Amino acid sequence: MPEHVHLVLHPTQDDYSISRILQSIKQPVSRMALAFLREYRPSDLERLATGQRRQAYQFWQKGGGYDRNVTKAETLIETVRYIHNNPVRRGLIQTAAQWRYSSAAQWEGLGGEPLTIDRESFPGF
Repeated sequence: MPEHVHLVLHPTQDDYSISRILQSIKQPVSRMALAFLREYRPSDLERLATGQRRQAYQFWQKGGGYDRNVTKAETLIETVRYIHNNPVRRGLIQTAAQWRYSSAAQWEGLGGEPLTIDRESFPGF
């Protein structure tokens, strides 16, 4: 989606920290986005200004998002289908597989770029 991200994670260690995982994803993305805006779209940078000295810009919304633990295979499959169809519901594309930044094309057996599904650990595949 143009203004938000859906992500399904399956930590492989028992002692994982979702906070650390999210930080390792969010920090580099926000740094690259801010660097891009500074170089190519400085006028858009002001939309992210916080007005605070310590943290001049905020790329991500405050809060932890809408994370949840999924424990049933059926719920996981339903969640992935919901995510895949999000840009279709918004009218951005006709079919989920058309959305470039999605695993929908691979889900439908049409290819695996740029996002792939770990089929070995995904239930029901």
